[in-house]
Amino acid sequence: MKRLFSIVIVVLFSQLHMLSVIAASDGEVKISSKENDGQIVKDCFESVNRGIFAFNQGLDKVIFKPLSKGYRKLPQPIRSGTSNVLSNLGNVVTIPNNILQGQIKDAGVNSLRLVVNSTLGIAGIFDVASYYGLKKRDKEDYGQTFGTWGVGEGCYFVLPVLGPTTVRDSIGSLVNVIGGDAWYNVTVANDTQYFNEADYYLSRVLSGVDFRAKNLESFDSLENSSVDLYASVRSLYLQDRYRKIRNIDKTTDTLSDDDWEELDTQ
Repeated sequence: MKRLFSIVIVVLFSQLHMLSVIAASDGEVKISSKENDGQIVKDCFESVNRGIFAFNQGLDKVIFKPLSKGYRKLPQPIRSGTSNVLSNLGNVVTIPNNILQGQIKDAGVNSLRLVVNSTLGIAGIFDVASYYGLKKRDKEDYGQTFGTWGVGEGCYFVLPVLGPTTVRDSIGSLVNVIGGDAWYNVTVANDTQYFNEADYYLSRVLSGVDFRAKNLESFDSLENSSVDLYASVRSLYLQDRYRKIRNIDKTTDTLSDDDWEELDTQ
């Protein structure tokens, strides 16, 4: 039972990263770009999804947004160090996905970054690797790998608390708990004398708060400018995933963003 609970929690927290685009009608979203002549993604449970989305918005206003505002009041070095540690931990998922996608050079760079920042960077607090010319690469996950292999998105849906995802991305998240995430294996699966599952869940919560804090103004702008916020968020998420899977630097017809952390709502 404890194992099942852990799997559910990990799948939920794995969805904390994403959003963008032009919403079509009747529960369908058309993703458009220069590299794509139009791809339809089904919102199979739109009425339910909208209810969950409204619930999530309420939680955000009451809990997550105030928490993120408080986090932003911390000294910049503390926030930067936290972001660096979380980014460094993310490499343990990015590296195997680099390999599975045939991105051997990126896998090598990310492996070196992990070693250098975990040692010289004091557990990743300092990004020493960038100083030595090992520039940060894009994050990869198992959902992106499945997409690269040609697996379709499946239905789009919204998770309570944690927001948008698709069937493919949720299955990708499950890979983390069956051996695909070394950090999960060390903390939750094995619960060693040095790390335990509390460390894992704390890192996931911090990742969500850090992400939300970086995007306070962007989300406010999106909310104020959207006629239908649910459709905007749905489209933004799907377009962002489409771009990342195909390694497209910029989306067209929509927002331009390199990551959720650099969301541009202009």
